[in-house]
Amino acid sequence: MMDPTNANTALASAFTDEMVRLGIRHAVISPGSRSTPLAVALWRDESIETSVIVDERSAGFFALGAAQSSGVPAALLCTSGTAAANYLPAICEADESGIPLLILTADRPPELRGIGAGQTIDQIGMYGSAVRWFCEVGTHLADDSGLLHLRSVACRAYAASVVDGRPGPVHLNFALREPLAPISQPGAVTATDPLALDGRGARPLSGVVSPPRHPDSDLLDRLAEQVRASPNGLILAGRQTDPAIREPLTGLARATGYPVLAEPTSQLRLGPHDRGLVISHYEAIARTGPDSLRPELIIRFGDLPTSRPLRQWLGEPGAPEQILIDPGGGWNDPIGRVGQLLRSDAPATAKGLLGRLAEYPPAEDWPDLWCGADAAIGEALDSALEAEAISEPSLHRALGRSYQEGDLIYTASSMPIRDQEAFLGSSSTDVLFLANRGANGIDGLISSGIGAAHQTGRPTVIITGDLGLLHDLGSLAALRDITTPVRIIVINNDGGGIFHMLPQARAMGADEFEALQGTGRNVDVARAAALFDLGHIHLEDIADLPDALAAGTGLIEIRTDRRARPELNQRLAAAAASVLDQI
Repeated sequence: MMDPTNANTALASAFTDEMVRLGIRHAVISPGSRSTPLAVALWRDESIETSVIVDERSAGFFALGAAQSSGVPAALLCTSGTAAANYLPAICEADESGIPLLILTADRPPELRGIGAGQTIDQIGMYGSAVRWFCEVGTHLADDSGLLHLRSVACRAYAASVVDGRPGPVHLNFALREPLAPISQPGAVTATDPLALDGRGARPLSGVVSPPRHPDSDLLDRLAEQVRASPNGLILAGRQTDPAIREPLTGLARATGYPVLAEPTSQLRLGPHDRGLVISHYEAIARTGPDSLRPELIIRFGDLPTSRPLRQWLGEPGAPEQILIDPGGGWNDPIGRVGQLLRSDAPATAKGLLGRLAEYPPAEDWPDLWCGADAAIGEALDSALEAEAISEPSLHRALGRSYQEGDLIYTASSMPIRDQEAFLGSSSTDVLFLANRGANGIDGLISSGIGAAHQTGRPTVIITGDLGLLHDLGSLAALRDITTPVRIIVINNDGGGIFHMLPQARAMGADEFEALQGTGRNVDVARAAALFDLGHIHLEDIADLPDALAAGTGLIEIRTDRRARPELNQRLAAAAASVLDQI
């Protein structure tokens, strides 16, 4: 309810009222003085859970992880000055990934700007095109128009972040004058209109509703005809967060005989759904590119998978057309092969196609060829890895067998997400895979995973490298307030392992490459854990992984040799190619 202590408390609490009525239940606060009115309003509202994260960059990614895991915007509040600048990396990721966030930055009032006042920078539009909407909220009295303005801004911000198009971040800049503390000022609140004082009760002042985007019937008829004319097709399942797609999409796969190339972050590689046509080892197939497995048509749900060999295979001259179902309003076509882009609800589109293809007999040999190749490659990888020391591929194979029902997996960019895609097998375990794959940075990954763990209450596994840990070391402080187990797997190869897979490794001198790309930093993972009173396990035998995961919150360190990784990749690729030669 509105707090009449003074004008600032009234305006801030009216704004918070509306956020609660819009369904926002989580606020991440980076402490400061100028933001006090908003911080107090959020803290005192019993409907909002507040997380206080001192480091603004960590706070931004914590809120991002919470919002990605729930689909509901998190509010993110900081004081004026460079505090707000530290939110930018998380805002860029939210923009690229379509994750809703409400960024609330406190600011000096106009009379204190540009005259050398402390902790003051130009915050007007400071996030540029990365936000869906920017609003300089303004300086207002706590009269009828002022309170209605704050309530209306909250409603419009929510609509811009969630409803009006592709979800994403919104920036509201609050210029606040003294008193910032909740000091009583009788007579400061002059509003008398019940709507300004109390809003619409349980309803937001202005609700915005967007009906679901059901696919057009004629369009579905045409797509069904296209599928019938292309019996040797594939379903490409890329990154998306809604497990509701599982049953409609696998039903479509059964009806068409189209195998499903399922990136883990599609939520289809693991789960209790029918995985009879789910393909895990498509990267090895794409790298070899056998003619017998070349598709005629591709139906894609979600982002284009990360795998570079797959992208190259599907981007070759003569590669098949892609039909992309993307209700979020993006333009995710980095290889330029999308022939039709449907702005329709993904489960509804899959169900609509399924209804038109239920009597259509799928090709008999095509799905068997793909499933046989997938199984054979899996066996070849397991056999090849038995003779190897602990490695990233063997880790992801073992993780797939170790995850428990309800786990949340947050995977870093760079090599971890690529290795997860290439080597994680399929299983019936129901888990949720998340990743920051919009801007693809490694900064803030641990904060994001902790935020998702806090938001969902799911036991969480965060997979990162030693440099990812170093980038986000301060985030470990947030674990003190997290009650669910958070297991952070640190793949310690002393540097940037991914660069050994790139042309730089061959084109640069050894010392030059090591200084600029390898960047070994000798991170002591055990000391990092001790700094925050966390447990540390050095995993030397992959067979001990289940026990390490069961040990609860802490860091699990796996040491690997990044210099030996290219040769290991070659051996694994050769093992996969040898079985494909026999198909």
